[in-house]
Amino acid sequence: MLNELLDDLRFPIGLLFSIFSAILVTLGLTRPLPPGADVNLNLFAGGVMGVFGLFMLFFALWAARAAARAGK
Repeated sequence: MLNELLDDLRFPIGLLFSIFSAILVTLGLTRPLPPGADVNLNLFAGGVMGVFGLFMLFFALWAARAAARAGK
């Protein structure tokens, strides 16, 4: 199953977006808002990137499991 997972492009993309998301969410939670800003863009962008990253990882794992089941 690991070979199917590493061959799928969705896995590294999902991993990359998830790592970037964790960094942005951490920055959004720890840094104060600049004066005049009413929306925390780091937190918002990190959340959106996190959802996308998890979406890509989910479908990469789903495809790898389906390929492993078809190979048996």
